[in-house]
Amino acid sequence: MSIAHGIRTLGVLGAGQMGTGIALVAALRAKVPVLLHDRSSEQITKGLSLVDKLLAKDVAKGRLTDEQAKEARDRISVVGGDVGIKGLRDVDMVVEAVSENLSLKQKIFTSFVAELKPEAILASNTSSISITKIAASALPANVSSASEEGKKIAGRVVGLHFFNPVPVMKLVELISALQTTPETLDRARAFAIACGKEVTTSKDVPGFVSNALLMPFINEAIMCLEKGTATREDIDTTLRLGMNHPMGPLQLADFIGLDTCLAIQQTLYEGTRDSKYRPSILLERMVDAQWYGRKNGKGFYEYNN
Repeated sequence: MSIAHGIRTLGVLGAGQMGTGIALVAALRAKVPVLLHDRSSEQITKGLSLVDKLLAKDVAKGRLTDEQAKEARDRISVVGGDVGIKGLRDVDMVVEAVSENLSLKQKIFTSFVAELKPEAILASNTSSISITKIAASALPANVSSASEEGKKIAGRVVGLHFFNPVPVMKLVELISALQTTPETLDRARAFAIACGKEVTTSKDVPGFVSNALLMPFINEAIMCLEKGTATREDIDTTLRLGMNHPMGPLQLADFIGLDTCLAIQQTLYEGTRDSKYRPSILLERMVDAQWYGRKNGKGFYEYNN
């Protein structure tokens, strides 16, 4: 039996590449109105420009008509930074898509509970941080986690991990906190399917399935470069042609963002204390140098942004 997701309006917090991608697939595939919020007006402008570019590309390639593209674009509205999270108060679900920082996410989810309607689903697009911790932090100071009210609030929190670039990648990783209710999980899954995605489910462990496997792989590739085992080109070509990967691990790290890779590695290492997750020194130094990869033009490779 299919479950109705019941999302009449979606909120997206964060207008970076992930947030705008989520807003686009929700508007285009699930056909729901989207309220997009970011504190930075510059980031909102960049995000909407990316949406326009992607829609125009689909029209040019015959994947969408002009009318379909316009309808999708018209479903996305901006909630200005001056209004804040209050502008999302009437959404049925909100997806947080900010940087991988636990304290930042905890503050955001505390605000969600204070400002959004009490039945809204509260989803995080985190790729590594504990959903259980986020759910626990959402409770007001005067509400016990063991109380019925506390269980109800935390039960609305779920992990909904889209992959980058969101309009292209077919997967969503669904993560249940210890507190997440079956109804929240079912509705979040149904919404991801409505966005045209395949859904896999993971327990709330550091890195879930995707990054618990991917990040040590990328880190080993960086260590190969660090030790001088091979050049960046030979490392990437070996995995691309020898293992049939669409891109090599160093190129993939640049695409993800080296700062993001390091943040995830640190979360994995701190969460498990397993040495296989310890970030390589070269990765740390590149982030120290603010060489973040494709996003700012310099990583393992150079990019003309």
